[in-house]
Amino acid sequence: MLYKIVTSLTRTQKQFLFMLTDAGMIAVAMISALTLNAATHATHPDTIRLTLLVLSLVVMGGVASWQLGLPKFTLNAYDARGITRTAAFAAICGLGGVALNGMVVPPLSHAIYFNFSLLLLVLCVSWRFLLRYATLEIYRRGMNRMRVLIYGAGQTGQQLAVALRHDNAIEPVAFIDDNPTLQSQVVAGLRVHAPSAVKELIARKGIERVVLAMPSISQPQLARIAHRLRQIGCEVHALPSFAELVGEGELKKRVSPVSLDDLLGRNRLESELPGVSHAYTGRRIVITGAGGSIGSELCRQLIACKPECVVLVDHSELGLYNIDKELRDLTRGSGMTIVPVLGSVLDETLMARIMAEHRIEVVLHAAAYKHLPLVECNVLSGLNNNVIGTKILAEVAREAGVERFILVSSDKAVRPTNVMGASKRLAELVVQDLATRSTGTRFSMVRFGNVLGSSGSVIPLFEEQIARGGPVTLTDPKVTRYFMTISEAARLVLLAGSFARGGDVFVLDMGEPVPIRKLARQMIEGAGYTVKDGDHPDGDIEIKITGLRKGEKLHEELLISSDMLTTPHHKILRAQESYLSEFEIATAMKDLRNAIAATDEDMAHGIIARWVEHGEKDAEATEAKRL
Repeated sequence: MLYKIVTSLTRTQKQFLFMLTDAGMIAVAMISALTLNAATHATHPDTIRLTLLVLSLVVMGGVASWQLGLPKFTLNAYDARGITRTAAFAAICGLGGVALNGMVVPPLSHAIYFNFSLLLLVLCVSWRFLLRYATLEIYRRGMNRMRVLIYGAGQTGQQLAVALRHDNAIEPVAFIDDNPTLQSQVVAGLRVHAPSAVKELIARKGIERVVLAMPSISQPQLARIAHRLRQIGCEVHALPSFAELVGEGELKKRVSPVSLDDLLGRNRLESELPGVSHAYTGRRIVITGAGGSIGSELCRQLIACKPECVVLVDHSELGLYNIDKELRDLTRGSGMTIVPVLGSVLDETLMARIMAEHRIEVVLHAAAYKHLPLVECNVLSGLNNNVIGTKILAEVAREAGVERFILVSSDKAVRPTNVMGASKRLAELVVQDLATRSTGTRFSMVRFGNVLGSSGSVIPLFEEQIARGGPVTLTDPKVTRYFMTISEAARLVLLAGSFARGGDVFVLDMGEPVPIRKLARQMIEGAGYTVKDGDHPDGDIEIKITGLRKGEKLHEELLISSDMLTTPHHKILRAQESYLSEFEIATAMKDLRNAIAATDEDMAHGIIARWVEHGEKDAEATEAKRL
């Protein structure tokens, strides 16, 4: 109610009220001065004449206040200059009283007018400060102020608290500081608490944001504190020192992160790839794993080819929702049909219905479990999704008369030492077997290395570790990997699919493998930090060696055999590799289904050893004899 009244007054109305208040204070000051005098003297002036004197002073004081501009001073701007003018106003009123003293019988002593002037000065200054405090409280109660906790009670933190105290939108609540001598004290009007009390303070005082006011500590230390605070569930911001903001030299800027091109150590392939629109324009296409990193990029590049219908399949509700929303925004008004399907490739009935209902012509199979440690811990789930899921989808596509089926594979499928890689190799063998027996559907697969920025890539992990101050974890100092960007990978899949003949294993010329230790160092330095090691013990972020994970290789490969054929694009090669017979595939799939049904991981590992590891050794022996 008060907030509405205060905000509804015009500037002129407020100034008029200020003038009346100054005039009213004259009467209060005179009565107070006379009361003080009556306590020590027995003089009793005529009441009527005294009243006329006070009224005359009130009128004179109102005019003097307006002429001096006191009502025009806003409460927030009332400072030493305003107090000086108030003193002049009180002196004028006192002198005016002396001049009109003849109106009173008997006359008042000059001491009364001196006391009157002092009291008037005190009252006029006091009511303004009290009114400013009350008005600020009224405004602030009418607003939803952000409550902040200041981490660091040093000079920067104190300056911030003083600055925020006059802010209508932000309310500083308390300090947090690591210094035990400051804890439990009051600094800049706020109590200082220990870091251990942060969680309790946030909950009890409704803190919405923590501001780190410690510009003297290193960025990695700040990052570690911020990471710890964010885990509590509070928004965290860092503040530079005020001296740094306005002092000599330019405000220190963080170095821009190193570009992906620099990390790759080669030019991006994307600009070299020819258009693929002709192969997908007006087609009806299914993309599995559409919400994933590769699948979603396939979707984005596909809609530029203007297909007639794109069916998005994913078992992640959030992933599917995000890509469906993005594509609908991008294709609004184009007439393109976008169909989101929440389901798994293991659902044979659902996959068959999709093929028939939408008259699918092209299948891009990107759905897979690809996080190596997780699949290693969940052997049967990984094999079921990656192998059985691929077989179900591929057979459904063949029965539906789909024109092209393209499997997105991985370099980990080459001589795999882990379950994830073995599952991708078995999926390749399933597709290769179907390619030999299919007359209508052209089956092919695209094999490439790590994708920068994908959910399974090391890049997001390093970025997260650097953001929280390290350490950056590396499995082995000698480990290397092939890399490409997400857009390159998606473009390769689309391009390879456009000139597939059937049974093809397409491999990208990915240049030289990248040492991961070098990559980690580049990312740390690119973020503006220094590497902490034996030669630089005072560095910011350490690269910590954790040891190779189970099933992880030092160096990934892209080829099983050395036989390579060219394709219409010089950066894409076609591998010539042996594969299992129809009987062998049938036996392998039967054994795998039995292992999954019996939840027998040992049996599953035996299937991998027999049909993947042993099969590749036979292929290598055959090639060696041929050479």
